[in-house]
Amino acid sequence: MTPALRRIHQAALRLFAERGDSQITIRDLAEAAGIARGTVYNNLAHPETLLEDVAAQLVDEMQRRVVNSMEMVEDPVQRLAFGMRFFIRRAHEEPEWGRFFMRFAFSNATLREVWTGAPTKDLEMGLEQGRYKISTDQLLSVVAMVAGSVLGAMLLVQEGYKTWREAGSDTTQLLLMGLGVDLENALSYAGAELPPLLPL
Repeated sequence: MTPALRRIHQAALRLFAERGDSQITIRDLAEAAGIARGTVYNNLAHPETLLEDVAAQLVDEMQRRVVNSMEMVEDPVQRLAFGMRFFIRRAHEEPEWGRFFMRFAFSNATLREVWTGAPTKDLEMGLEQGRYKISTDQLLSVVAMVAGSVLGAMLLVQEGYKTWREAGSDTTQLLLMGLGVDLENALSYAGAELPPLLPL
């Protein structure tokens, strides 16, 4: 990605997050990025797919960072717990990223794919190991629960109702208990020290 395109994507992320609208003008985009409109046109082959392009870049980047950050974590329950809390912490550290994600996470098919990657694999592995008291045919409902819980916690953080630590730990504990993990272990998983989210 060229430096100009990176600036365009960052500006688009801010505008999409602030407005909650999937349509932004080239003029607004150029102004937000601090570049000429011609530069925007020269770097965007298809301006009409900008939201989709930003979403795809966001999903790819976040999935790779989460996987890299948990390379040494083998327990699928702990991986799920860390993964949820990574999203919640990032929504605190990067509010525009969090707002973008919350606004489009359910309406954009590409953003929905973030839940069908590592979280689903960790849930499947935990289920195979007998760690959860759910059936295989409930897996899709559980994935939806994870997504909804994380987005709800991100909102609590963004609105100032909870710190990211409180929202992350509470949400993770309650979700794991809902899956059949006992209170003591759910508290342990939810309260484990969260590793840094490694850069790419």
